[in-house]
Amino acid sequence: MRAHQLMTGKVISVAPETAIGDAAKLMLKNHVSGLPVVDDEGTLVGIVSEGDFLRRSEIGTSRKRGRLLKFLFGWAESADNYVHEHGRRVSEIMTPSPKTVGEQATLEDIVTLMERNNIKRVPVVRGGKLVGIVSRSNLLGAVAALAHDLPDPTLDDDHIRKRIVTEIEKYDWCPIGLSVTVHNGIAHLNGVITDERSRQAAVVAAENVRGVVKVRDHLRWTDLEAIYD
Repeated sequence: MRAHQLMTGKVISVAPETAIGDAAKLMLKNHVSGLPVVDDEGTLVGIVSEGDFLRRSEIGTSRKRGRLLKFLFGWAESADNYVHEHGRRVSEIMTPSPKTVGEQATLEDIVTLMERNNIKRVPVVRGGKLVGIVSRSNLLGAVAALAHDLPDPTLDDDHIRKRIVTEIEKYDWCPIGLSVTVHNGIAHLNGVITDERSRQAAVVAAENVRGVVKVRDHLRWTDLEAIYD
């Protein structure tokens, strides 16, 4: 299986100048733990994740270092920490030049990259432009789809997958982080829904795509309102 066959194609992203608070709200609203950062040309320039919000002045978690430690580790690092903890824009806290893969990267390539760099998601790029993202959730979906040791999807399966994604992504009820895999005409749907009616609509949409013989529903329900309680 290749990156383009399990990635989430409709990626929620932010611009470098996006306000920190707006990025945090977007992550909560869409139930994601990280966001790619793209410029006006669609080029990937960084990634911002939950970890970037751990040390922030708003919640009183700024690093405390004495003068001796500052002397040993340098004032430059102290200045960098200050920007990260007090910056108001995404560009000031994001990880620049993140690790990426191409659309033809294998599962082994992706997992190795995640483990080696201790990261939870890998952007998929084409000519430097963001085209998708593979997260640990996508890998979990692949495990569910391949649990019976099925061979990699055929070319026709890949065409069916593309038709399903294109059909579902047209609607505002599209599951968050939609990921679709198809094997021997059996479609596996992964993603997050906040209303059971979205589940039914997604399954029906997939069932009506030419070539689909069965739909396996792996969509996960989440009550996003509970996040704000």
